[in-house]
Amino acid sequence: MPFTALATATTPTAHIGLGLAAVGRPGYINLHRNRDLPEGRDAEALRARTHELLDAAYAQGVRYVDTARSYGRAEEFLGEWLDARPSFTDLVVGSKWGYTYTADWSIEAEVHEVKDHSLATFERQRAETRELLGDRLDLYQIHSLTPDSPALADKELHERLAALAAEGVAVGFSTSGPAQADAIRAALAVTVDGDPLFRTVQATYNALETSAAPALAEAHDAGLTVIVKEGMANGRLAGDEAPAVFQEIAADAGVGGDAVALALVLHQPWAGVVLSGAATVTQLAGNLHAPVVDLDEERRARLDALVEDPEAYWRHRATLPWH
Repeated sequence: MPFTALATATTPTAHIGLGLAAVGRPGYINLHRNRDLPEGRDAEALRARTHELLDAAYAQGVRYVDTARSYGRAEEFLGEWLDARPSFTDLVVGSKWGYTYTADWSIEAEVHEVKDHSLATFERQRAETRELLGDRLDLYQIHSLTPDSPALADKELHERLAALAAEGVAVGFSTSGPAQADAIRAALAVTVDGDPLFRTVQATYNALETSAAPALAEAHDAGLTVIVKEGMANGRLAGDEAPAVFQEIAADAGVGGDAVALALVLHQPWAGVVLSGAATVTQLAGNLHAPVVDLDEERRARLDALVEDPEAYWRHRATLPWH
């Protein structure tokens, strides 16, 4: 398993990964994007920003990088960075297929990505990923699996994914939406020749949206590595946007609210890796303080009071504009 190295890592930051969703394309739904990214956001500016973040992350002990076919040119930027650093052999690289980027580098695009979990899309996007990342890909995930996804029942796709796993690339899935737990449990039941197909699950979990926790615990117990995304709820739990209790705990701990948000995830016994979605080196440095935050029982109880109804959480997320 590509994550075995992280299980024995001596640096706490090895369990924080860097996600490239915010820097591989000009538009994304994270809050305060206009403040975080260069005004022009052309490809050269975002290439430089991505490489700067990757350098800073690796230097500070981060050993997992997460990207996707739909993150604009993120795979391209990552591949270039890896090619220039062949000695970084301890880095685990994950990508995702199932969404196609359609915004043509425009923030104003009506549609930024299109979802398709068909075998044809897998074959096309696997070839595209191979072209950009070569043999550096360790994990390939179905992007945003939901209970109604045809990928759950497509036996031919399962066989092709199992063949990819036999080549040495771990197979996983990510989930989104209020029915994450149902999607996780359905995916855990998928087998090929009697063996479980998926080795990792990536899901949204944060102080506002905790509904996937029981299913994630089940996945962990079944031997899957759990990767947590959106630990800061697309910026709702960071900076001035963070609820007062976050800001109070952060002030007491001498860190930012972002570190508290990620610390809450790291505290979960089933969490293997939590992703930072930083768009700046300063944000990344703040995120990497998470392992030192002490969340005692009293602090966790205060954060528990923030949990929202899953349907309400995902309705709110759906209203976030592409900045």
